[in-house]
Amino acid sequence: MQNEHLPISEQDRKAIFDLYCENEKGEKFIVEIQKAKQNYFKDRSVYYASFPIQQQAVKGSNWDFKLAAVYTIGILDFVFEENKDDTDFIHYVKLKIQRNKVFYDKLTFIYIELPKFDKTDDQLETKIEKWLYVLRYLAKLQDRLFALQEKIFTKLFTAAEIAKYTRTERDQYENSLKYYRDIKNVVDTAYEDGELKGKIEGKIEERIIIAKKMKSKGIDYNTISDFTGLSNEEIEKL
Repeated sequence: MQNEHLPISEQDRKAIFDLYCENEKGEKFIVEIQKAKQNYFKDRSVYYASFPIQQQAVKGSNWDFKLAAVYTIGILDFVFEENKDDTDFIHYVKLKIQRNKVFYDKLTFIYIELPKFDKTDDQLETKIEKWLYVLRYLAKLQDRLFALQEKIFTKLFTAAEIAKYTRTERDQYENSLKYYRDIKNVVDTAYEDGELKGKIEGKIEERIIIAKKMKSKGIDYNTISDFTGLSNEEIEKL
């Protein structure tokens, strides 16, 4: 969804979220990444949460005021002053009555104080811990760790690398990606037509033919290796 939310009137201030999305149930999620301490950050969180609440209003007199849940997630590179002596690094905040029971469960604020997360890569167990580790140390990571081999982290690291490209490098990458998709489409079509199945025997021969076609298109060895399973040395000899 769009991350810029316009005010009700021209006199009001607009809000631009780092990430704003919605799940299949219509619940709204605001994600804010804050690198440095900021005065009234909690006030800003409440203010931002008001936008997806107000925008659920239905015009006309028949609206019953039913709202979808709104979640505001603050990923902080600092620690709240009042929490500096606590060991908890994730704080869940809801509206509660004086007896500490939840009064309204459709508005939730989640604050993550990254400096308190001090697990090393060999201590990571849950997916949440892995995400927190990546969020805190991504800029310092030189290689993808063994603990971060899931597909979602592969996508994240790829996106992070592309984000560092210059305009020229990004154009080169997009062109390379186009060649990759083109050759993949050729290979997939060949499989569907039965051309490869009728001409070659065994998986090794199939991979070699595919690798040769990709190599002839100028696709880099690492991409060919990922696609065929052949090593860079085997590709070099083709």
